[in-house]
Amino acid sequence: MNKNYRQGQIVKLIRARRIHTQEELAQALRAIGIPATQVTLSRDIRELGLVKTADGYAQGMGEVSPGAPDVEGVVGELVLDVRVAQNLLVLRTAPGNANAVGVALDKAEWPEITGTIAGDDTILVVAPDLKTAEGLREKFLKLVTR
Repeated sequence: MNKNYRQGQIVKLIRARRIHTQEELAQALRAIGIPATQVTLSRDIRELGLVKTADGYAQGMGEVSPGAPDVEGVVGELVLDVRVAQNLLVLRTAPGNANAVGVALDKAEWPEITGTIAGDDTILVVAPDLKTAEGLREKFLKLVTR
């Protein structure tokens, strides 16, 4: 199956109906004859810039459009806990929301963030050093507690 075709069908599906999980997306793809593993779907979601919202997956974090949520809004709404471990931060979300936060952080290109890795409910944020990580923690906490 062609990657571009699969990704086009993913966009078509999320525009046509609410899809809240990767499993729902996999089922919808299978229903139209497109097999996809969880790893493939995670990569497609990241490459397409899809984010998870209360209404399911949506496009737009990377595109500037009226009403598109900003990183501050996404972090403030979805992050439940922030912890520092040396130069790393561990952000916790409700299940299924980590990818949206990870994508928002990557798109924001904060200079103090070296990189991110997102799972289902956890984002690992890499900072260059402990001092920067502690500063990032304060920045995240301000967003979460406003």
